[in-house]
Amino acid sequence: MQSHTLRPLLARCFFLGVGLAGCGINSVPTQDEQVKAAGSEVLNQYPRRADLVPNLVETVRGYAKQEQTVLTPVTGARACATQMTLPPDILFNPNASRQFEQNQAALGGALGRLLAISEQYPDLKSSQNFLVLQSQLEGMENRTAVARRDYISTVQTYNTTLRTIPSRWIAAILYPDAKVRETFTISEQAQEAPQVKL
Repeated sequence: MQSHTLRPLLARCFFLGVGLAGCGINSVPTQDEQVKAAGSEVLNQYPRRADLVPNLVETVRGYAKQEQTVLTPVTGARACATQMTLPPDILFNPNASRQFEQNQAALGGALGRLLAISEQYPDLKSSQNFLVLQSQLEGMENRTAVARRDYISTVQTYNTTLRTIPSRWIAAILYPDAKVRETFTISEQAQEAPQVKL
């Protein structure tokens, strides 16, 4: 091939490549990786919260020995949340994801009841250990909420890419395995404020 015919062909290939990159051909794998990263951050936050629970329970137990009806469920909820074996495909597996979220919601509800009980004990509320643990737990809850929000936003962007034209066509042709992702959901029961009856 002569150089004068090769140059226009190379130029066309270059502009075709730039055009394809600019039209979102890489959006699906890029957003898929963002979803995985955001989901991993959510999964990373939950164990850190569970690690605070034993210290919080022990601190409250020292002040509120008669509150075993609250302390026992917190310990049990933590056990359920930490003993669940997370399958590698948890971000793609709606059933495993739902079970994981239910365990985390149960732990959150039990912690809410525990913190509500602490209002009945002025000495506990002023305990330095309790205040530090409560602050750490609040920080963990905030980080978890931000991680969940970021994951939901990332999944929304990814799902929109897979459902709208022309990216839907590009995904169907180039990434046939790309599937719409589930976001974390929370049950109506978990959305309710904890009820404390003394």
